[in-house]
Amino acid sequence: MAYTVSIKWGKEKFDKVDLDTSEPPEVFQAQLFCLTSVPPERQKIMAKGKTLKGEWTGFPVKTGMTLLLMGSADVLPDEPVKKTQFVEDMKEGEVAGGATFSAGLTNMGNTCYMNATIQCLKNVPELQAGLDSYSGRLDFGSIMTNPSEAITVSLRDLYKLMDKAQSVPPIIFLQVLHTVFPHFAEKGEGGVYQQQDANECWTQMVRMLQTRLPALPSTSSEQVNGAGKASSLVDQCLGLDFKSTLKCDEAEGEPSSESTERLYQLSCFISADVKYLHTGLRLRLKETVTKHSTTLERDASYTKTSAITRLPSNLAIQFVRFFYKEKEKINAKILKDIKFPLMLDVYDLCDADLQAKLVPMREKFKEQEDKEAEQKAKAKSKESMEVDEKERKTKELPSSFPGDMCSNNSGYYELSAVLTHKGRSSSSGHYVGWVRWKGDDWLMYDDDNVTPVKSADVLKLSGGGDWHSAYVLMYSTRKLIVDDE
Repeated sequence: MAYTVSIKWGKEKFDKVDLDTSEPPEVFQAQLFCLTSVPPERQKIMAKGKTLKGEWTGFPVKTGMTLLLMGSADVLPDEPVKKTQFVEDMKEGEVAGGATFSAGLTNMGNTCYMNATIQCLKNVPELQAGLDSYSGRLDFGSIMTNPSEAITVSLRDLYKLMDKAQSVPPIIFLQVLHTVFPHFAEKGEGGVYQQQDANECWTQMVRMLQTRLPALPSTSSEQVNGAGKASSLVDQCLGLDFKSTLKCDEAEGEPSSESTERLYQLSCFISADVKYLHTGLRLRLKETVTKHSTTLERDASYTKTSAITRLPSNLAIQFVRFFYKEKEKINAKILKDIKFPLMLDVYDLCDADLQAKLVPMREKFKEQEDKEAEQKAKAKSKESMEVDEKERKTKELPSSFPGDMCSNNSGYYELSAVLTHKGRSSSSGHYVGWVRWKGDDWLMYDDDNVTPVKSADVLKLSGGGDWHSAYVLMYSTRKLIVDDE
């Protein structure tokens, strides 16, 4: 049942607050947290002398009544009195306690999978900008009728909180996620939330954002790579286009068939001979499948050959580390060490047409690298190089194709975020987000514990044991900075 009530909290009163007893009380508590900043664990809600105790049964509610809320709000952080320091200028202890970067997220009970996903996706600048400009408000009464709106608005609001605080309990977003995807709210013994698969959370969040965030308008009418007008910002900044050819191995006369598809992640398959990320990615481009042959009138073996026809500005890659063990009924983990690079080149994964379009920008990268190498060789001293760098005027060249916003026009990427898992099963263990801050400096987001690390520490997350191993990688387009002559 839906009601409209008033809330009396100290000297303040909030009128026309929606309360729906068909939803768990935690949802209503999250609403009160938005209004008053009183965390749910400190809320005491009373009506006619009775206290809300975790369920609506026996708690008197009717439209127009006033509920009494007791509890102290979280204290807002004071305005900083010191000049802002950047992480590269801080000592380790200062970084851990500073507020010059995105806040950590409180673990609400096996919610590290969600926290790590949120931190990694926040490092996609296009998504962050799209959410910042997104309008709308969260209506708890219409979450199930408009789930993508609820996910988008609650994520936008959470990101804004994360930019203002040092640690944030993601109460509202968690409640929305549980309402939209009930299996994420499954509880085990003792009533504690069960661990979930972070990549599944990642995939569902991206799917929700895809339906809400509008595409950026193109700055050119020219279309490249066969790219039509994108319908979503997610399609632009995360969408990979593939072209596949299917050829029957057992009937030479049967004509091959072609198809296209759009994906939002590449998959790195892990087998005995895969030691490096690139090897695993290439395995996906040529595979054997079994399907019905109209020529042979039976199932036959087919070779499926694929190639990328469109590269996004942000490339997500999943290590396929989990497989289902029927006997134990768990998603067991492949612990094998798979090396991944800080700089990734996917030129050889693309089809010939796209490769030809990538060449001009790749040549510019080569010219700039040769020029910088020559300048370093001519430099007489370190001091003279520093002076030159200070006086140097530079500009950033466009990294997208004309008419294809948020594409990648070089095939070059650099690692920007890593989501790792520690444990033996996707439904147990612990997830952590590792986010590039600037240059060689990274931040490890272990829920609300934020620690500075270096690129060398991130490269050690390749697996091979029970320590954290990379599960999802995010690569961002490399930017080319040249002299502004």
